Amino acid sequence: MMFETALIHGRLIKRYKRFLADVQLDDGTVVIAHCTNSGSMKSCIEENAEVYLSPAKDPKRKTKFTWEMIKINGDWVGVNTSHPNLIAFEAIKNGHIPQLKGYDHVVREVKTGNSRIDVMAQNAQETCFIEVKNVTMKEGHYALFPDSVTTRGKKHLDELISLKKEGIRAVMLYIIQRTDVDAFGPAKAIDPNYAQTLKTAHEQGVEVIPLMVKVTPQEISILKEVPYEL
Repeated sequence: MMFETALIHGRLIKRYKRFLADVQLDDGTVVIAHCTNSGSMKSCIEENAEVYLSPAKDPKRKTKFTWEMIKINGDWVGVNTSHPNLIAFEAIKNGHIPQLKGYDHVVREVKTGNSRIDVMAQNAQETCFIEVKNVTMKEGHYALFPDSVTTRGKKHLDELISLKKEGIRAVMLYIIQRTDVDAFGPAKAIDPNYAQTLKTAHEQGVEVIPLMVKVTPQEISILKEVPYEL
């Protein structure tokens, strides 16, 4: 996924009210940026750290910038939660994920049951539903999800379980927007219900694919699949 416009460099002053962040640009101007991440952002908040913002497309929007990434441990961590769905969609459509190759019809945001699943991929042989989650939290050498309790996330897992029981391929795809980790796992201490549901889903045939992506001010690109422990 390429950024459509040049990003703007600055340093984080603080994040507050979940959806707002004060950022000092390189020219000294302080601006308010929209933060798309409603979670705790644990392990990817560091005051005075370098950040990049994208200018808002809508001139009428109250916040004129969107917070895209922050430099932690010398590398960029993507914090814009709206990107993973597009990253996954483009990668599946272009055959860049080995386990999800061979689909000639790929669409986003498809309603099934009581949920809307992020991606549906089809070919002559099968239909596959793929739910996508953004991962930024780090603990030790693990990337963990979620960073706060997510009843919506559990609902999506339940839907994937139902699809699998109907004989439909179901995949839980985690997009890890940082490169300083070696493995993925559920954040059991934060949301034990989600962690248990993920384990149950896996046991019932829902596939788990954690993908690490490389975040830069120019683009976000898939690096590799990482191992997971449930």
